[in-house]
Amino acid sequence: MADFPLLEWVENRRETTWAAFFAEAKTVGFLAVPLVAINLSQFLIQTGSLMVVGHLDQLALSSTAIAVSLAAVSGFSVLIGMASALETLCGQAYGAGQYQKFGNHVFTAILCLLVVCLPITLLWINIGKLLVLVGQDPLISREVGKFMIWLIPGLIAFAFLHPLMRYYQMQVFVLPMLMFSWITLCLHIPLCWVLVFKTGLKNLGGALAISISYCLNVILLALYMKFSPKCEKTRGVVSMELFKGIGLFLHFAVPSAVMTCLSWWSFELIILLSGLLPNPELESSVLSVCFNTLTTVFTVPYGIGSAGSTRVSNELGAGKPQAARVAAWAAIFLAVVAIIIVSVVLFALRHVFGYAFSNEKEVVDYVAVMAPLVCISIVLDAIQGVLSGIIRGCGWQRVGAYINLGAYYLCGNPAALALGFLANLKGRGLWIGIQSGAFVQMLLLAIVMGRVNWEKQADEARERIFEGKGLVNNEEQGG
Repeated sequence: MADFPLLEWVENRRETTWAAFFAEAKTVGFLAVPLVAINLSQFLIQTGSLMVVGHLDQLALSSTAIAVSLAAVSGFSVLIGMASALETLCGQAYGAGQYQKFGNHVFTAILCLLVVCLPITLLWINIGKLLVLVGQDPLISREVGKFMIWLIPGLIAFAFLHPLMRYYQMQVFVLPMLMFSWITLCLHIPLCWVLVFKTGLKNLGGALAISISYCLNVILLALYMKFSPKCEKTRGVVSMELFKGIGLFLHFAVPSAVMTCLSWWSFELIILLSGLLPNPELESSVLSVCFNTLTTVFTVPYGIGSAGSTRVSNELGAGKPQAARVAAWAAIFLAVVAIIIVSVVLFALRHVFGYAFSNEKEVVDYVAVMAPLVCISIVLDAIQGVLSGIIRGCGWQRVGAYINLGAYYLCGNPAALALGFLANLKGRGLWIGIQSGAFVQMLLLAIVMGRVNWEKQADEARERIFEGKGLVNNEEQGG
């Protein structure tokens, strides 16, 4: 009989644990849904322009697809990666109630991202000539170069946009972001159509529309931050503290950017390599459609990962390691369920969704052949996307960078080259090869996730916030 109270206690504890898990899953879900919608609207600004321009002709589609991809790989991905450091710094500062420090981190990030825009701008001005030098088609290269010059104002706006988005995200204040991002998208589509078809700018109108839309989104977010009383306690001020925080920001921003870019660059590399295959316009168009589809769908797990990152960093900053652990597993659960549904829907529409990018039957049929591979990619990308978000919340970006380096550049890229060119599988071979890297990345991130010492992470987060410590590689000590 003495054992029965113990058994009852164990059973009650089990029920409490599951109740806490599903309660946290509900919290993460309510945060993730608007974040998914926000990220989707951001990606659809570029993808929407690609869709509009793609109905001009195959040259316009292929050159614009390569330009959008190059802009992502050489500029936008760098800024997104660096801004992701705020998921560690701002999230933990907000959880600890350090609101002034929270706002200062955002201004520091904007300053650093603007500086990074300078060399990227110089690269974009000369990108057309560089493409010719590496053997790309001269006609496509010239169009790519002109498109990217018109994207430069959008790059500058991007340096403001993503720190401002993290400002709202990390204090779970998503309604303004959601409203302004969809207002921007709704204006972007007709604006892009007018600039492409009615002004004579053709594909360059797509680039100008992207730049205008990003600038509009920044203006709306900044005005709300400036004048809303809800932002008063976290707004921060421009002062010398902005410069004092550069070292701490870069400590997380550089590996965060590397972590993001190494993965992104691998997919962009296969699009560039497709330009060396026979029939380069078809191959690059189809792989660009597949990649843009993958990127668009990735907004779902990325939104869930961002929600998980927010909850994990907030709880670590508040000194609640077990709550952070529950939030991490809740985010993984939601991502797996959501992405299975998305993959099934996309596979069912495999003969149709290619028409969103092109009217040419050859392109649409090739996209249908690639669709099963894209669905597998979606599943792998979803799991790694959520795991990467959790790692950002913990501040383990450096380990994430090492994983992506090994997974893609020691495994994925060599496999893509071998299958695409040596095995003569062409575009399918390139895609299968890069997915082997994605699988390795997902596996290694899962192993790292299993090694997180949540109590130690909470202690180091509190040290970083209140004592200015934590510049040691916490990822090396936390396991």
